Amino acid sequence: MIPFNVPPYVKTAIGYIEDACAANKKICGDGPYTKKVSGWFEERLKTQKALLTTSCSHALDMMGILSEISAGDEVILPSYNFVSSANAVAMRGGKCVFVDIRPDTMNIDENKIGQAVTGRTRAVIVVHYAGVSCEMDGILALAKKHSLLVLEDAAQGMMASYKGRVLGTMGDFGTYSFHETKNYSMGEGGLLLLNRKKYIERAEMLREKGTDRSKFWRGEVDKYTWQDVGSSYLPSEINAAYLLSQLEVAGEINESRLAAFRLYETLLAPLAEEGLIELPHVPEGCVHNGHMFYIKCRDIEERGRFIDFMKEKGVLCVFHYVPLHTSPAGRRYGRFSGEDEYTTRESGRLVRLPMFYGLKESEICYISDCVKAFFKGVN
Repeated sequence: MIPFNVPPYVKTAIGYIEDACAANKKICGDGPYTKKVSGWFEERLKTQKALLTTSCSHALDMMGILSEISAGDEVILPSYNFVSSANAVAMRGGKCVFVDIRPDTMNIDENKIGQAVTGRTRAVIVVHYAGVSCEMDGILALAKKHSLLVLEDAAQGMMASYKGRVLGTMGDFGTYSFHETKNYSMGEGGLLLLNRKKYIERAEMLREKGTDRSKFWRGEVDKYTWQDVGSSYLPSEINAAYLLSQLEVAGEINESRLAAFRLYETLLAPLAEEGLIELPHVPEGCVHNGHMFYIKCRDIEERGRFIDFMKEKGVLCVFHYVPLHTSPAGRRYGRFSGEDEYTTRESGRLVRLPMFYGLKESEICYISDCVKAFFKGVN
């Protein structure tokens, strides 16, 4: 069986983990490895502050608190989305206002956001699906017009950019995920990017259970005390050490995934040209990161048959998000603004092919042959 995902692994990881445990004798957070990882991101992304977290979900939760989302506030976001960004709104008492997506990128439709804005709207959450950027120029302009915060869920977007700007650094806040399914992983983990200096001090407190412990370790206060709400959002040094080994070869990992993406694209182009499937679209000005390779079937029934066929051939393919507005919690904590023209329809057509660092060229060729066999056989 060719798996859908294999977590990234670099050989130096074991040595770094051993160093954290045996030499540094510090495996809780904010040790040497956490600082190296944070420094890597701050230098490369030119963000004001990068805080490593226990998950992207927790980074999004912190983003919700820092945005001061509260009861009665509305936040606009796509329904074709993982639950974490919606939870960040609902847990603060806010209302999720879901809008339709663009069928070409599966990102939020920037032209539908304006009609969802009300006097209660506080923020817009953009999700850069598959590491392909949303249309940020229009979204940022609209947010400025209505005095809205822009929150970037760039969970899938590390090493990707929009018109030369790194994903996660264009809004007020950004987040990355280092879950085992992401391009770079620490098992479970995430990153909060603070793009405005005014949020840094409070963010550090939220991450340290609401205390000013970070100031204490820097020698800025003689003792640390409880200052604010917060939780334990700080990951272990072991996780940070595992991630650092990948950051040191980040370009190599990125190019490997892009090469796999390009090969899939080349091999499956004939099917797309015949109208049997649709392939991913990357708009001009967007640089993606090969996070995923998906195809679109005719409809959800065909997709189900395709997944079963591929499994019989020894290839694990998976579908993706069920639209949030159709779920029990989505109906309870949110509403859909406008018409659901594409969200439900396109989510039912999309299927993801295996994609991971180390996926062999021969495996991509075999997978593509199986895809061709299915669509040539049933159409």
